[in-house]
Amino acid sequence: MNAVDLTAVTKTYGRTRALDAVDLSFDRGVTGLLGPNGAGKTTLLRIVATSIAADRGDVRLLGRDPHGSHAELTEIRRELGYLPQELGYPGDMTAFGFVEYVAVLKEWNDRGRRHREVRRVLELVGLGDLATKRVSKLSGGQRRRVALAQALLGDPRILVLDEPTTGLDPTQRADLRRTLSALGGRCAVLLSTHQTEDVAALCERVVVLAGGTVRFDGTVTDLVATAAGRVWLCDDEPGTDALVSWRTGTGRHHVVGGTPPPGAVPTDPTLEDAYLLMLGADAHAVRAPA
Repeated sequence: MNAVDLTAVTKTYGRTRALDAVDLSFDRGVTGLLGPNGAGKTTLLRIVATSIAADRGDVRLLGRDPHGSHAELTEIRRELGYLPQELGYPGDMTAFGFVEYVAVLKEWNDRGRRHREVRRVLELVGLGDLATKRVSKLSGGQRRRVALAQALLGDPRILVLDEPTTGLDPTQRADLRRTLSALGGRCAVLLSTHQTEDVAALCERVVVLAGGTVRFDGTVTDLVATAAGRVWLCDDEPGTDALVSWRTGTGRHHVVGGTPPPGAVPTDPTLEDAYLLMLGADAHAVRAPA
């Protein structure tokens, strides 16, 4: 039994089909979700997090139907952690108070056990020394880590993270990668991000969504391999048929797609290169070259 099984899942908002007959299954490990804005990533995560229901298709979480009965939904939510893109914080609460509030909602009724768990997850995200500080006085990155702490309560079997590295500095992102890598050994982690370097560094598997459909589902290595022979470095400006290009810090141009420019030297593609090539014409909307 997989932790998450989605079969022909469809979700529509008005005339917009956010997800179109999506089939995906997830189990232990860290899976990265990539896709441009409007691709359906957040809708997919919200369905897995039981925040919304699919219009059509079958959703099974830990072998249960999240909308079959209230009892099944409650059992799923006890073993599920969710970090949404935006999370509201009561301004007068401390970091400890906010995470404890979520723990109470998750029915951690024993006060001693609850306090130990709250301290554990705050330490896990590097906020143990700021537990008594009001959330309104924390930086954006610190508030993001408070949000992550509440998602980690109870060591969930399914962990759903929507843009978890937003507002984090490089050291904090490295710490988060280490934490999520350890968690992936015992639970299903679904991570939506625009940061391809986070996916390359952390994820065993990557799913690319665009237009509500799955464009790719496989290993990071296999996705990168699709760009082999299609990325170059050159000294002069590339031709107009390049999919995307930019001038690097060395003064050379990194060219993705199109015809090899005169004097171009092939270079190893990155995950970002492969992602841009897979999206094709949509790539220009995903990354504005510097």
